[in-house]
Amino acid sequence: MFDRIYYGWWIVFACFLISFYVSGVIFYGFTAFIDPLAQEFGWSYAQISLAASLRGLETGILAPIVGFMVDRFGSKRLMLLGVTIVGCGIILLGLTQSLFMFYGAFVLIAFGAGGCTTVVSMTAVANWFERNVGLAMGIMASGFGAAGLIVPLIVWLITAYGWRTALFILGVGLWVFGIPLTFLIRNNPEESSAGGAGSSNKNPVPSGGSLSPDREIGFKAAVRRRSFLLLNFAEVMRMMSLAAVVTHIMPYLSGLNISRSASGVMAAGIPVVSIIGRFVFGWLGDRFEKARVMAVAFCCMAVGMLAFALADIGGMLYVFLFFFSTGFGGLAVLRGSFLREYYGRYSFGKLMGAMMGFSATGGIIGPTFGGWMFDRFGNYGYFWFFLCIMLGIAVLLILNIEPKAKELKAQS
Repeated sequence: MFDRIYYGWWIVFACFLISFYVSGVIFYGFTAFIDPLAQEFGWSYAQISLAASLRGLETGILAPIVGFMVDRFGSKRLMLLGVTIVGCGIILLGLTQSLFMFYGAFVLIAFGAGGCTTVVSMTAVANWFERNVGLAMGIMASGFGAAGLIVPLIVWLITAYGWRTALFILGVGLWVFGIPLTFLIRNNPEESSAGGAGSSNKNPVPSGGSLSPDREIGFKAAVRRRSFLLLNFAEVMRMMSLAAVVTHIMPYLSGLNISRSASGVMAAGIPVVSIIGRFVFGWLGDRFEKARVMAVAFCCMAVGMLAFALADIGGMLYVFLFFFSTGFGGLAVLRGSFLREYYGRYSFGKLMGAMMGFSATGGIIGPTFGGWMFDRFGNYGYFWFFLCIMLGIAVLLILNIEPKAKELKAQS
């Protein structure tokens, strides 16, 4: 029975589960550790939030390097190495005795995450799919969304055993859970002898057929295209907003007299609700012009951010949860399928890495600037309105991307 399943779907399954665990612990779960760390060490929110910016090394300095490495060495080796290193970093984080050691653990985590999350997992999936790439990436990227379900578990572990023991359990758990999954990864159909429906050992191609040569665009040509530059600047705005929200949501809601457990549920709800956006926008991106669909997703994020700034008004948190989550979930899928459609698969890893490296400036600035604003003004109000404006600018940037056919004609 399993032999009849196209092997690309096993790649999607493995990447989904690895993304689920890693993102849940190091990205969405970080907000649960802010107050315990501040209470034990007396560190400011800005000092603790800087660690989230160091975590952004994975999408900053490392993402372009990983992009070149995954195109050269394949996804499987990098996945195994990345899962192993992230587990070490999480355990080291639980041994923290100083701010320097705290930052060092996050740098190690960033190095490992670069090898087992977005760039590598999206490249692995892109190499196996063409026609249904939006759906495949939507399912895979739902692992990042479902990762929010780990947040209440992390809150419970911290409450029951303390934050240090919780981190040890989470680090060892990643090794037990993630390492076996890396052995399911195959780099591309050409190297696989898996067979199955949609794949042939004699002439293996991605699901839906292989790209014609004229649709493959080299890395150097792609990065000079206007569409790529506009997408990159819009991604800076998205990452700035997302990283700031997931880092500061629990302290922000606590300041609104919302209980820690309820804040944890809301923090978990963001990625979980984003699953709706990952499927819906992934499906829409396979059927309509991707840039226009992305503009709608950015509009959703902007509406959600405005509601977040007005969270003290009844019902606004639910408006935020739906619109912000579905918007960012959709964009997490659409950016990859956009690159795949506009530029092909053979430089996909390099292009994804370059885009994430550039957009990581937003992920680095967002949490730290938000922490500074809180320390400076005693609240987050102005900061959320600032991010709402940034997302509005992102909508305008995406609307200026020409449809693919028109861009290809202009370049010819």
